[in-house]
Amino acid sequence: MRVARRYVISGRVQGVGFRFFIEAAASREGIRGWVRNLPDGGVEAVAEGEAEAIERFERSLRQGPRGARVDRVEIDETAPDGRAVGFTIK
Repeated sequence: MRVARRYVISGRVQGVGFRFFIEAAASREGIRGWVRNLPDGGVEAVAEGEAEAIERFERSLRQGPRGARVDRVEIDETAPDGRAVGFTIK
């Protein structure tokens, strides 16, 4: 079953390679979507894929790369639309 979610990640997640880490995790799992830095120092990501792959992706989000500190991950369920191609860094 395909699912889609929007994430807002807070903590020390900018300047530590977080977006590149997330892009690699999404590519490993076959997830489509995007990731970007937010002006408040957080990171936002939108992901769509198979439910099991999204669960593994979320575990990666909560861990982050070396040097990152994830304090909070806000998750919003969205409707999968199938329009995204690949996973991009904005």
